[in-house]
Amino acid sequence: MSAAVKYTLGRIGLFVAVLAALWLVDLDIFIKLMVALAFSAALSFFLLKGWRDEMAEEMATAAERRRAEKERLRSALAGEDEPDGDEQQGGARSAER
Repeated sequence: MSAAVKYTLGRIGLFVAVLAALWLVDLDIFIKLMVALAFSAALSFFLLKGWRDEMAEEMATAAERRRAEKERLRSALAGEDEPDGDEQQGGARSAER
């Protein structure tokens, strides 16, 4: 299971747990929802730190992979799709001609 799914399910679970705890308190339902949202956000900051860090690392890795692929595609479209070592040899060959 991806870290983003675990973190999202954890946030939803905390919200439901806090809302269930507030269900017995005599308050308006809107107030209960707002209090549950605030408390679950505060609790998730501390309780879900590991999953949040794992999700951030996954997202950073994916962003780096996309950036590298984008750069590779740009160089291929520009006609520079040869590896660095081959570019130097190709340049020497064209200078000989």
